[in-house]
Amino acid sequence: MRPIADVAHDLALEPGDILPFGHHLAKLAFPTFERLRTAAPRGKLVLVTAMTPTKYGEGKTTTTIGLTEGLVRRGHHAVAALREPSLGPIFGAKGGGTGGGKATMEPSTRINMHCTGDLHAIGAANEVLAALTDNALNFGTTPLKQITWRRCLDMNDRFLRNVVIGLGGSAHGVPREDGFDITAASQVMATLCMADGIEDLKVRLGRLIVGTAPGGTPVTAADVKAVGAMSAMLYDAILPNLAQTTEGTPVLLHGGPFANIAHGCNSVVATKSALGLADIVCTEAGFAFDLGGEKFLDLKCRMHGLWPSAVVLVVTARALRAHGGDQPGLQAIERGFANAERHLQSIRSYGLTPIVAINVFPTDTAEEHALIEKLCAARDVQAARCEGFAKGGAGAEALADLVAAQVKKPGSPPRHPYALDAPAEEKIRAIATTIYGAAGVELTAEAKKDLERARTWGFGNLPICMAKTHLSLSDDPALPGAPTGFTVTVREIRVSAGAGFLLALTGEILTMPGLPKVPSAYALDLGADDVVTGVH
Repeated sequence: MRPIADVAHDLALEPGDILPFGHHLAKLAFPTFERLRTAAPRGKLVLVTAMTPTKYGEGKTTTTIGLTEGLVRRGHHAVAALREPSLGPIFGAKGGGTGGGKATMEPSTRINMHCTGDLHAIGAANEVLAALTDNALNFGTTPLKQITWRRCLDMNDRFLRNVVIGLGGSAHGVPREDGFDITAASQVMATLCMADGIEDLKVRLGRLIVGTAPGGTPVTAADVKAVGAMSAMLYDAILPNLAQTTEGTPVLLHGGPFANIAHGCNSVVATKSALGLADIVCTEAGFAFDLGGEKFLDLKCRMHGLWPSAVVLVVTARALRAHGGDQPGLQAIERGFANAERHLQSIRSYGLTPIVAINVFPTDTAEEHALIEKLCAARDVQAARCEGFAKGGAGAEALADLVAAQVKKPGSPPRHPYALDAPAEEKIRAIATTIYGAAGVELTAEAKKDLERARTWGFGNLPICMAKTHLSLSDDPALPGAPTGFTVTVREIRVSAGAGFLLALTGEILTMPGLPKVPSAYALDLGADDVVTGVH
């Protein structure tokens, strides 16, 4: 790895512009962060998204990193802007979140394990608010009839989804039901990633709803006097991190909201900072386009005046086959392409031109790649094979050329599936029918009650963040491909006042994952040479 000061130099950053965190990681210094955040954007934004995930993995992060390396190899001044991994998936089934092979963020083990401590600070800020809320209840300093604020932990732990706290008598609190979310699904994470600077962060933190007063009105973090302590806990965490790829290409790494629960994008301030440092910024949105991509465009971009100049959809032969029945032969890939086609149509519905990246695996055949290219060409979509994992930037140059050509073209005005002043029910229906291909939407009685309360509190016109399974375009993870005729059922609606959206929960989506029978944690170890092994 290159010294982090050398990586910073590639972005015209001087030693005083960064706060080193060891030899290979750093944070942007606050004056530099403020200068970049408020400057006019210099670069063009590229969104990397994907078809619906399968058990085989699609390699979206690896493709994003390989693409950035490929752009640099082709002479472009490029930087990647990505999310930080959560510890829960690292110890669980997914493993690491830093890419792979020759398209990896480095130092990968440190980034996967703790990075610069941002997720821990976010969890601590969440717990400060929980403690101050319970303290206000204990001493009666703020009228509280019900507490709705949940605790968080950056770990997959199903036993903390629903808990009872305050046992042991009056000296130990008021007994009540509570629960934990994983930190990446917490409102503090979403709020930090949607905040545009410290002052905006404090305003957003103050809006966080922690419970209700006896009259039914919301009680906020500002009401329990938590904003100062929370913002103090986040004083470093708001600053984007500087890392590098396997080839030494700069990466701005910051934030980590899940896309099946929250909005699935890196922070606004990291994206804006990257746009002030390079000509082309490659970023990704979690899971498939129906989740991360839609939220990137309808939430992050719409709120903060951002818009991509190119959109890359990652597909693989293995995933297409899985969506086509998971059978051998080219016919399954052709059937499975219906899933990719649905995402391509959705991207075009925003006035954007998609580019397909065929992420190459060693088990693929030339015939499979040729078929995918033929299917793309029949739909007037440019495609390129990407071998970033095996070859780094050299394996992504063809994709880089397509992206570089696309960002030079004049873009169309942004389009969105719903108007901001439309009723929430119409917004949810527009997302479900336009992006998912649903026949309709049904809100449970509980969800209707939640929505009416949100309107009473003055939050009824917020945009929508859908919490949905990542394994299907529908809300049923057992429906692969491009299902039709299904109805999306919204069972609960939460107000994410800090992030600025209504969270609509569908299906059996969980905000605290659990570990699998054989978790990845079994492979982790610390050797006598002070090297952590087993992170993948």
